[in-house]
Order: sequence, then structure tokens, then C-alpha cells
Amino acid sequence: MSLARSPDELKRIELVENSFEKIKPQANEFVASFYKNLFEAHPEAQPLFKKTDMSKQGQKLLNSLVLLVENIRQPDVLKPVLKDLGARHKGYGTLPEYYPAVGEALLTTFAQYLKEDWTAETQQAWLETYQVITEIMLEGAGATVQPETVKLIVSTPVEKVVVYLEKPEVKPQIVAVPAVKLSEQSRIELVENSFEKIKPQANEFVASFYKNLFEAHPEAQPLFKKTDM
Repeated sequence: MSLARSPDELKRIELVENSFEKIKPQANEFVASFYKNLFEAHPEAQPLFKKTDMSKQGQKLLNSLVLLVENIRQPDVLKPVLKDLGARHKGYGTLPEYYPAVGEALLTTFAQYLKEDWTAETQQAWLETYQVITEIMLEGAGATVQPETVKLIVSTPVEKVVVYLEKPEVKPQIVAVPAVKLSEQSRIELVENSFEKIKPQANEFVASFYKNLFEAHPEAQPLFKKTDM
């Protein structure tokens, strides 16, 4: 959200604005679906709202989204508001690791309501926007997780979104979104080019692969007990 905007940033802003306009006629249903998606995917978050009037909470979420979109072209206005919001959420008991769950639910809900309008470009625009929001709110909350460690990743072709904080105890959250159809040549080029970037760290890559495999699936480790790793 820098003041000097590149063509890419202007395009992102327009995608966010235009997609949100399409949500407005169903705004109340949208926020209700957001919380439904959040609680279904992350039931551990529901106790945070046990004393909350959810109709008022939904209106607060909607107001926050409207504030974001209407001021997305004015970062100097938006940033102090988001920092204050982050500080207040810390007071409500919101931990840094909750942000990925919220991002997952938000993206899932946009995909549900925008349907064919939830394109790869629109998804990326919201991902980047949510990353900026998260960084600023964490800064306002004085979080121990540094803002620059917040990552939002989209796979290519776009079949899933991984939202995570670079913190060992926080697991990636995954949400399904529509796939993008690529030509065979484009797919081959993407595989080749991405693997080229791995080669300089090839040994570290394979070591990390097994580390990730055994951490996520410790039941697989006995299969390798007689193996020279």
C-alpha cells in the first residue's frame, strides 16, 4: 500500500474494489457464511465468540471490509486504523496464529459468492491485500511474530491457498479454490523454471522434504529406520 503505485498495484486495487462491489448485494449473507466457514474449519476459534452477539459481530466485520475497500487508495488513512484494530484484537485475545484461519475463511467465502468471478487474478489481489492487512495489524498488536514473516502463498496452477506464519508451531492452513487451466507447454515451463531455482539448494531441499514428511506424518518414519538417509 505504498503511495507510489505501480500499474500492478493499481490493478490489484481495482480487482479488490470490483469484486467487493459484487458482494455488497449479499453482504449480510456473506458475513454469516464467513463465520460459518471459520467455525467449521476451525472449531477451536468458536469459544472466542461465546459471549458475542453474532449479528453485531457480523456488522463489525462488514464495516471493517467496507472501511478497507473504500480507503484502499489512501494508505496513509488506512494504516493507523488497521494498527488500532490489531491492538484491539489483541485485547480480545486474538493471537497471531489466528490470522491464517481468518484469511482461509475469508478466501473460501469470496470463492463461494463470486463463483466464476473468483479468478486467479482476483484471488491473488485479495491474498496480497490480506497479507498487507495482517502485517499492519500484527504491528499494531506488537506481536512477537515479526510482520515480515507473514507469508501468503498461492500454488500454480491455482488449486489451493496456503496461509501461514513462519513459526514452527503454526501449521499451514489450506483452502480449496478453483483451478486454473494451463496449456501443457506452460505447465512444463513452470515445472522446469521452478526446479531450476531449487537446484542451488538441492541437498537442503531433500533434507527439508524428509523433515516435513516426518513432522506431518510420524507414522512414516519407521519405514526408513534401516535406511541411510
